[in-house]
Amino acid sequence: MNVAFFLIPKQDVVYLKIDSTMRQAIEKMEFHRYSAIPLIDEQGCYKGTITEGDLLWKLKNTPGLEFHNTQTIRLTAVEQHTQNQPVSINARMEDLISRAVEQNFIPVVDDQQIFIGIVRRREILEFCSKALGKLESYEPNDM
Repeated sequence: MNVAFFLIPKQDVVYLKIDSTMRQAIEKMEFHRYSAIPLIDEQGCYKGTITEGDLLWKLKNTPGLEFHNTQTIRLTAVEQHTQNQPVSINARMEDLISRAVEQNFIPVVDDQQIFIGIVRRREILEFCSKALGKLESYEPNDM
């Protein structure tokens, strides 16, 4: 089993460019009902994940910043408190599982660190659940 089996390709993933604004991030999160979105640079490299919490902390800790002027703040100016570490497309299943414990989704990159998609915790858990179901229904006399 490898990462590609679980991969949701970039074309099907909601993401933002790192130079997007806070307002764009808030609106995209609201529209898609997401609490975190991957960030990429102009070359397509993965640069982190912006979360609702990151945006709220920036709003709270920036005097004079209100929703109506969030379009003036670039995401490069928003500290990322959670570091969603990516995996290589060549990563092992163990790498996915260890990251899925801490992350709702795992960004996937190629050998040049280009963002190529994500693996969601949901798909990993569904796969493991099905695998466990097969083990539980196995009887030693079935051989």
